[in-house]
Amino acid sequence: MARSTSTLRGQILEAALDLFATHGYRGTSLHDIATVVGCSKASLLYHFAGKDAILTELLSPAGEALAELDADLAELDDDRVVEAAVTGYVDLALRFRREVTVLFQDITETLCHPALAHVPGMAERLVASLAGRSTDPKRLVTAHMVLGAVFVTCAGDPDVPADVLREELLHGSLRTLGHTT
Repeated sequence: MARSTSTLRGQILEAALDLFATHGYRGTSLHDIATVVGCSKASLLYHFAGKDAILTELLSPAGEALAELDADLAELDDDRVVEAAVTGYVDLALRFRREVTVLFQDITETLCHPALAHVPGMAERLVASLAGRSTDPKRLVTAHMVLGAVFVTCAGDPDVPADVLREELLHGSLRTLGHTT
C-alpha cells in the first residue's frame, strides 16, 4: 500500500529530526534519512530540495514560537516580564527539545541558518526581559546564564521526567535571576 504524500513527508521530517538530534546535522545524510523512512533518496528529494530544506522546515515552528514569545513579552510591564520570560522560554525549550539538541550539536552551522536569521535579535530581547529590562551588568550576566543553562539542559536530554525538569528549570532560573514569586 502506497503512503500518502503528507504521510511520507511527515515521516521524513520525523526521521530527520531524530537523526539530526542523535548524529548531528552534519553527521546525517539524505541517504540515512531515506533508509530510516524506507524510501528512495529520489523520493525524499521529491518532497524536499535537500537536507537544508528539511532543516528549515524543522526549525521554522520553533522560530515562529520564539517570535510569538517575543511579541508577548513586549506587551508586558517590567514587573511581570521576568516570570513570563522564564516560563515562556522554559516551555519553549522543552516543547522543542529535539530541535534545541540539533541546534546545540552543530551550533555554529545551525544558528547561522536562514530560518533562524531573526533569532539573535529576539534572543537579546529575551535576555533583556530575563533581566527585567534592567541595564545593570549583574542582572544581564545572570540573564545570559539562564538563557544558556536552559538551552544546554534541554539539549542534554537528562534522564528526568518532563514535569520535574520543567519545575526545576523554572525554579532554578527564577532563583538565579533573584526573582521570587
